Amino acid sequence: MRPLAIVGVILIVAGAVVLGLRGFSYTKNRDSVQMGPIGLSVDEKGFVPPIVGAAAIAVGVVLVFASRRRA
Repeated sequence: MRPLAIVGVILIVAGAVVLGLRGFSYTKNRDSVQMGPIGLSVDEKGFVPPIVGAAAIAVGVVLVFASRRRA
């Protein structure tokens, strides 16, 4: 299998997972400061919407078909 097709299949699978979960949220630990007994940390919360999954599937399909045409 060509590398372009492999990337396309990975995008299709990842997009299907995102669509299946109806998007997913994540938390990223941005900054943390420790000064003696006092500590401060900032957590950034984000959300990946389902439209990103649909876009990943579309791009994955294009990559798979593009790799087949060049064969």
